[in-house]
Amino acid sequence: MGAQSTGKTQLLDRIEKELTAQGTIVVRTGGFGERAALMSLPEMQQHTSAATEWAIAQGIADEIAAAARPGREPAQVVLADRTAWDALAFYYAAQEWHHNRAHRLERERLHLLASTQAPKYSLLFATVLDPATPIRPEHPCDPRFRSLVDQYAHRILTEEGLPHLRVTSEAHSQDRAVEHALSLCCLEAPV
Repeated sequence: MGAQSTGKTQLLDRIEKELTAQGTIVVRTGGFGERAALMSLPEMQQHTSAATEWAIAQGIADEIAAAARPGREPAQVVLADRTAWDALAFYYAAQEWHHNRAHRLERERLHLLASTQAPKYSLLFATVLDPATPIRPEHPCDPRFRSLVDQYAHRILTEEGLPHLRVTSEAHSQDRAVEHALSLCCLEAPV
């Protein structure tokens, strides 16, 4: 989980490479931004409840498909580049950006949908925004909005009491996260 350009994809790249080198069957999910754009769903500051619902539902479907891999050997590890909670963080950030507050029932409905996914994650990483780290060109975003997403992502994790590992942009933090993921994958039974 985390805001744009905070190192999520790079971290998953490292974990995937290490696990694959050990012979683990790894499948990744992601690419929601590109798919949402193809469907003309609003993104970033324009994120809506419909876009949030789509992102959560698409994430659920992608994770199920990644684990099952019909016709091929099932994945032992599924790496999700975005969780259901990420979609909520973007939604809440967009609401604050526009000085809106979604209707209570809409917030509760989206929250309930996201919360159904919490038990299936063995490990959640929460990347921490470093304002000094530039936004990657392929992820243009307003710095204030990026900060709001970061705040909401960490607030959600805290309020929900979701076990997670905070990962900063510092090399030792990234190394520790990779080591933690590798040790967890060696201890747990396949997904």
